[in-house]
Amino acid sequence: MYLVINLALFALLIGFLFKQQKAEYTLSRQVFTGLGFGVIFGGALQLVYGGGSPVIADTLDYINIVGAGYVSLLKMIIMPLIMVSIIGAIIKVKDSGSLGKISGLSIGILLATTAASALIGILVSNLFGLSAEGIVQGAREIARGEMLETRLSTVESLSFADMIISFFPGNPFADLAGSRPTSTIAVVIFSAFIGVAGLSVIRNQPDLGASFEKFINVAQEVVRTLVRMVLSLTPYGVLALMSKVVAGSNYDDILSLINFVTASYVGLALILVMHLVLVSFVGINPVRYLKKILPVLTFAFTSRSSAGTIPLNVDTQVKKLGNGEGVANFSASFGATMGQNGCAGLYPAMLAVMIAPTIGINPLDPGFMLTLIAIVTISSFGIAGVGGGATFAALIVLSALDMPVALAGLLISIEPLIDMGRTAVNVSGAMTAGTITSRVLGQADNSLFDADDDNDNDNDNKAVNA
Repeated sequence: MYLVINLALFALLIGFLFKQQKAEYTLSRQVFTGLGFGVIFGGALQLVYGGGSPVIADTLDYINIVGAGYVSLLKMIIMPLIMVSIIGAIIKVKDSGSLGKISGLSIGILLATTAASALIGILVSNLFGLSAEGIVQGAREIARGEMLETRLSTVESLSFADMIISFFPGNPFADLAGSRPTSTIAVVIFSAFIGVAGLSVIRNQPDLGASFEKFINVAQEVVRTLVRMVLSLTPYGVLALMSKVVAGSNYDDILSLINFVTASYVGLALILVMHLVLVSFVGINPVRYLKKILPVLTFAFTSRSSAGTIPLNVDTQVKKLGNGEGVANFSASFGATMGQNGCAGLYPAMLAVMIAPTIGINPLDPGFMLTLIAIVTISSFGIAGVGGGATFAALIVLSALDMPVALAGLLISIEPLIDMGRTAVNVSGAMTAGTITSRVLGQADNSLFDADDDNDNDNDNKAVNA
């Protein structure tokens, strides 16, 4: 009976969001309404039934159909979106030489901001006096530590050269199916080759080239329509995902490690401020910029998926920020798999500083700090080669510093809560790289950035409803 009541209430919230959508409210308003409802509904479940209740677990199983289903639909459109957008952008620009500039500048910005994020992690950890010495290990933490030690062998056997090699699309059809952690980058490279080959056909065989160009234009329009259809479901996905996070959290565990949680979010906030300062250097109003990217960061926060946020990331960069399509796709794709400011920058640095005193290392030693920043930056470039996001980033950094990786398992109880903020910062870093790259290379449409968001969202809603 309680399960039925809970699901009925969730259905009412879905109905309210649907009513907002029919009234053509802006997407931003719908997303934040879904976020608020998720917090309230999840908190109410915790308050009424208590943490760990079987009723909550059963309810979340059904609510997760909406949340996990939405994330799966987003992942469904990632590869088609990247492929047709990059091919179309290359054909439109008709300059294959710009690919090197776009990719080089995007990756350079991602790595530079990751190094800065590592420094922020070091300073915040020392400011809050974080240390692994006082954390109690329970059964879950011990099991997590043993699992990390087991997986360490996978990391140690993979060289930096192997990571780079894994980026190349040996089997593009397998990569289009997302069979590897580096499939996204492999599809980017494959699409770039197709685009350059298409340019060659257009120049040498105009009749065939015109047909190919028309085919790509049609494919782009079909995929864009598909993206709009899926993104129109974002408020429902955010509602379900946030309900699951709030209702499924263990608040006793959070309180026991509140110092680390607080330090993490202070560090993440400083990284976000850094992103806003960087975009202001290329003539972007940081307040307007933050307002435009906030719905994307909100979804990244609730979904904990940088890859799943790629469609919304690209759509916002192109339509709201005025970034070029090629730049938007390159930066979003690279940012989801390398140079992640939160997962590969801040987090491993904080863990290393926490563990350092337990093995007799002064975390404020300049030599240690410089070594840590260098290792974090280099390893962030190859995280996609091993998969697993923040966990593998921590494994690579800690093993390179000869630190005990098992101690990283101490934070398992608050991992989901921290991962939400880390993912949002990862996506912010990717959008920052795309925005700066577009302005530096002169591939931005500032009229789109200066346009009124309400009008843009109204047009998107009408297109979806049509």
